[in-house]
Amino acid sequence: MINLVLSINWVSVLIAFVAYFFLGALWFMFLFKKQYANSLGKENSTLQNSSPIFFIGPAICSLIITITSAILIYALGIDSYSKAIEFAFIIGVGYLFSNTINIAINPNIPKPILYGIISGTFHLVGILIVSVIIEAMR
Repeated sequence: MINLVLSINWVSVLIAFVAYFFLGALWFMFLFKKQYANSLGKENSTLQNSSPIFFIGPAICSLIITITSAILIYALGIDSYSKAIEFAFIIGVGYLFSNTINIAINPNIPKPILYGIISGTFHLVGILIVSVIIEAMR
């Protein structure tokens, strides 16, 4: 396992992480800002996200997802764009999207399906970008 981790192109991991993290900023602050606020029942108010946790938390989570994906891509011997995209859909739908829907189904989120679709699709697109970048720089 140590040899596997040492063989990873860590520059690709860094670039993929940055792309994933900035996709989140673009996704939630510009592309789907109104829909996201609506899913949280805050369509008539401004979302308060100036606390450091709203930047550091997603960054750490995106980094962990990116590193884990890189380890799996290398361990599984994924060696083509088509396999990387297939991997991304399996992980994206099987874990990220479905887990996001599961987390959204609670009494604190007034529109859990809308929230799950917005956030889950972000993760699906994000993992596609991560997988393609890691494969491209492998």
